[in-house]
Amino acid sequence: MLQALGGPVPPNTDHAVSVSLPTWRSNVGYEEQEDWVMSKMQLGYPRFFVHPSIQRLAQEVIRRHGDPNTEAATLFASQKTARICHSFIVSRCAADAAPKVRTVNFIPSPHAEATSITSTLSSVIYPKEYAPIAKQVWQHSGNGISSRRGEFCLGALEDGFLVEDKGFSTAELIAQRPCKGPRRYQGRGSLNGITRGSAHAAGSGDSPAASNGVQDGREYGQFIEERFGRNLSPSLTNQAKQAVRRRIAGVLTADVDLPAALEEKSSEGRVAGISEDDVFLYPSGMSSIFNAHQIIMAARGEKKSICFGFPYIDTLKILQKWGPGCLFYGNGSSEDLDDLENRLKNGERFLALFTEAPGNPLLKTPDLVRIRSLADQYDFAVVVDETVGNFLNINVLRYADIVVSSLTKIFSGGSNVMGGSAVLNPSGQYYQSLKETFAREYEDIYWAEDALFLERNSRDFVSRIDKINATSEDITAMLKASPLVKEVYYPKYSPTRPFYDSFRNPNGGYGGLFSVTFYSTAEAIAFYDTLEVLKGPSLGTNFTLSSPYTLLAHYGELDWAKSFGVESDLVRISVGLEDVADLRSRVQRALDAVEAARK
Repeated sequence: MLQALGGPVPPNTDHAVSVSLPTWRSNVGYEEQEDWVMSKMQLGYPRFFVHPSIQRLAQEVIRRHGDPNTEAATLFASQKTARICHSFIVSRCAADAAPKVRTVNFIPSPHAEATSITSTLSSVIYPKEYAPIAKQVWQHSGNGISSRRGEFCLGALEDGFLVEDKGFSTAELIAQRPCKGPRRYQGRGSLNGITRGSAHAAGSGDSPAASNGVQDGREYGQFIEERFGRNLSPSLTNQAKQAVRRRIAGVLTADVDLPAALEEKSSEGRVAGISEDDVFLYPSGMSSIFNAHQIIMAARGEKKSICFGFPYIDTLKILQKWGPGCLFYGNGSSEDLDDLENRLKNGERFLALFTEAPGNPLLKTPDLVRIRSLADQYDFAVVVDETVGNFLNINVLRYADIVVSSLTKIFSGGSNVMGGSAVLNPSGQYYQSLKETFAREYEDIYWAEDALFLERNSRDFVSRIDKINATSEDITAMLKASPLVKEVYYPKYSPTRPFYDSFRNPNGGYGGLFSVTFYSTAEAIAFYDTLEVLKGPSLGTNFTLSSPYTLLAHYGELDWAKSFGVESDLVRISVGLEDVADLRSRVQRALDAVEAARK
């Protein structure tokens, strides 16, 4: 059952979202960057570990446009997202180093225009010593390119279909650099320069030959066909995104394939008046949070925000590092709301309140009714992250101005594609100004191939949620009844359950995520190491996944996390689609190990 250290989770998946850290010791070794762990890391969670395909692309960009000995690059899909990174580095580097931080942009060559499956690429190049600063942008903003886009761009760059943007017109580009076509298709055994049945890796040939524009167009078609297969077309990509947006809007409430998703009509989604036009897709869940914050600032001006409840760490970092800062209420309690109300009464004003429903990893639920009332009275926006609850279980949109979610998690389930969404409440007090700002500021940088995987993965979203809800209630009840367990954190057993129930859908459950603590760290280690499930970061997977969450998310600030009730030896479990009896037996064996450790 246990996947080897450093291998993809799920196994044999090139674009896996998680990575195997199968023992407590390996998680500590990862945080300490110990070689026995790091040397085995084939990949990692994409915002924390740059995928090998992206690493190779960055190296190729530096080889062409930088100094491999002294410089590094961070890659984005657009000039706008690259500028955010560039500005962040410049604001934190030495004054004399600022001119060395630069952006190189790439655009499709004129010969790649035979199809609209193309990609731009923006590379921020900087001295290597500033890589930790660039990494903060990659991690917190979630705007970096995906591994599939990285593969595509590397092939396009090597084959001459992605060229540096020097501000030339199309005619000037053609005159400046005649396209010779992909190296892999040049030479003998080809028809019009296209190798018959070719399926080689990008850049495998080395016999350049001149070719004309018509031939180049056919060659790009072959390049696209090899990358995506015959069945991909721009229209299919757009349809996949539309189907995903319709599911997220709540228009679709049953398992349906793509044609049915596009044909089915409904007058009402999560709230009255909502449509897929109120849903915006992003390359990751964190990107949806980052951009929601950016867009609210663009719409309403720059003010401090509020982070309410113990959040996923990057949400807090976004609010602290971009804009005027934030007021942090880590407990998310009624006392915290009392304090906020007093501040508001005394004249303090805020841009927006960001919260999670429920929170991660303690699964506490905020009092959204009271938060909404304060927001209406004192003029601030409300942004709710529903990733853990998910919209089939709960309906929080009526209390929010924007609902954000990581589609990487349970919406996809496959752990093989990243994605995020932001949904506007059509009845929200800022709807009109936010809609206008989105129309002006939003850019769709969600990669075509990722959209296809996400749409396919999400077709059985409804039935998966029902099964995971039921299994999670069974397993948490089992753990709750065990004298070996110190605490089970799950919305059903939380003191904040009344808040959760107040916006739980009629057929909604309590989700698939819970956390558990024991009476000693040794017992927590015994449970984690013995539990026969896949181990690694992420949640919401179709298979049960576990991690020593606090170690991974807060290793450098364990005392700080503990001050908000998050124990350093907490074990988090995300329930999958396994048979409940099978999963119970695995949990029981882990509990037996706890008992042995206690003795």
